[in-house]
Amino acid sequence: MPTVLNPIIDFFKPGNLSPDKKFKKAVELIIGAKPSNIEVYQLAFRHTSASKETSIKGFRESNERLEYLGDSVLGMVIAEYLFKKFPYKDEGFLTEIRSRIVNRETLNGIARKIGLDRLIEFDGSRRGMPPNSSMYGDALEALVGAVYLDKGFRFTKKFITKELLTHYDLDALINNNANFKSRLIEWAQREGKEVRFSIVQENGSRHFREFISQVTLDGEVFATGNGYSKKKAEQSAAEKACEILELK
Repeated sequence: MPTVLNPIIDFFKPGNLSPDKKFKKAVELIIGAKPSNIEVYQLAFRHTSASKETSIKGFRESNERLEYLGDSVLGMVIAEYLFKKFPYKDEGFLTEIRSRIVNRETLNGIARKIGLDRLIEFDGSRRGMPPNSSMYGDALEALVGAVYLDKGFRFTKKFITKELLTHYDLDALINNNANFKSRLIEWAQREGKEVRFSIVQENGSRHFREFISQVTLDGEVFATGNGYSKKKAEQSAAEKACEILELK
């Protein structure tokens, strides 16, 4: 399993290299090649809270567009990887494992492992920024988008499969069913219960929003949960419901 975090930390220690050269070296360590277009990587690590004005009136530039691109590339590469790795598994299995791989919390963890948290540009003075926000996972997807634009699809595919996927334990992902929502729905179907999920409240700003989800069984409120995405909030509520029902 590759470890690039310590070398990246070393680059941020006092030394003779300029900040721009340190950044370029850090990117090179992460992607395994010298970046050709350093500006696209700088943009990949610019969080929306630190967005900058552009020549186009009303448009502030951040890593959101690169995140959108990287999300699509990452999803496609992982889909092909799983398709070939598990030739006898059905579509439901492949979809479930892919969703676990690109889970926001998982991507946050991978981003920290490879040192992206030391590269992200954000406005730390803004109130309401949660410590477990999706900022790191978003930056990882934006990085994939940047690599795709800078190096092309073939290099990006190799970067994802050789550098990112090596941080995953696929066997653990397959054997550990952490999808509490699916678990609860399966239980409700067996028991003839009606289960529903709904978002009942939203807190915070546009960039740092927290969602409150509610689970009802046969029309009665059963459990609530919270998270920094609607999916995470629903999983949180489902997890609490599973705990109450003692579902293993």
